[in-house]
Amino acid sequence: MSDFSHLDETGAARMVDVREKPETVRTARAEATVSMNAETRRLIAEEALPKGDVFTVARVAGILAAKRTGELIPMCHPLPLSGVSVDLTLTETGVQITASASCVGRTGVEMEALTAATIAALTVYDMCKSADKGMVIGAVRLLEKTGGKSGDYHADV
Repeated sequence: MSDFSHLDETGAARMVDVREKPETVRTARAEATVSMNAETRRLIAEEALPKGDVFTVARVAGILAAKRTGELIPMCHPLPLSGVSVDLTLTETGVQITASASCVGRTGVEMEALTAATIAALTVYDMCKSADKGMVIGAVRLLEKTGGKSGDYHADV
């Protein structure tokens, strides 16, 4: 028998069976950053980029991505999400993205929050690339998660 939860006794990949786990309220919050030049930040603030309102499009992209995480990440379970939010803030160096996901389920929503933050960051890049191809997406990380057998997690900020 394998010690790895995503491998069966023959070593083949499998999705973990979570039937026996109790349903609990699960939440997760993740972040990502997009660093960019001052001119690109100005264009975002003035909604003057050719593709339109960067924050609105990135927010919707992040929400849609969270809903499709089970299709994008091979061993993730599709989850009945209760809520997803994506917040974007213009900073001195670029854009700070914070994504939250919640559900009542048998497995956590960390991947949904991380996927939402990451896809929102990629969307910011796509929306702004005509002005700044040197943008850097970084600092994608889990900030916190609650619920489940492993308990709560809070990143050192």
